[in-house]
Amino acid sequence: MNQSTGDPTRERSLVERARSGDEEAFATLVTENSARVYGALRRFGLDQQESEEVAQEVFLRAWRALPRFEARARFSTWIYRIAFNEAQRRLARRPAPAALSQADDDDAVAALPDAAGAGPQARTLEHEFQQTLQRALAQLPLDLRVAVVLRDIEGLSTEESAAVAGIRQAAFKSRLHRGRMQLRALLEPYLRLEQGA
Repeated sequence: MNQSTGDPTRERSLVERARSGDEEAFATLVTENSARVYGALRRFGLDQQESEEVAQEVFLRAWRALPRFEARARFSTWIYRIAFNEAQRRLARRPAPAALSQADDDDAVAALPDAAGAGPQARTLEHEFQQTLQRALAQLPLDLRVAVVLRDIEGLSTEESAAVAGIRQAAFKSRLHRGRMQLRALLEPYLRLEQGA
């Protein structure tokens, strides 16, 4: 899912209208970003109900803060930053990391983009891999998981991802590298199984 696919000029226009109090323009921004925000919250480690609640809170906070939004970053990047902060707050209140249930696993996978034009067998294999990927992501420490999710799944640039995480690009690249290495190690048994099939 690539963040750059949206039209930045159109997004800026919607933001300016929303900043002037145009609720319809803001509703369009919410519609265009809600699935990505929800999906990111799921992959950051929140369950379905938490993700729905936090997504609503994210857009409420964005609406309130919109007059102060300086548009140095894209709105979509800014909204990820708010989502990241809210997810961190929610996760910090948890007593211990919980394992994903099958229902949570399926829901998180459903938030990932589909393989376009794939046949039934390919879609089944893709779904199985996405479930495996979601379980592996859930095992990463939050800072590494966020780096992988933002850069490799959400498709943000390194600069945008570092801004969302609130760290310098060099530190973000280090987290991303460590996250990718740990994720590869977690996925290695699945990949070996697939190659042997």
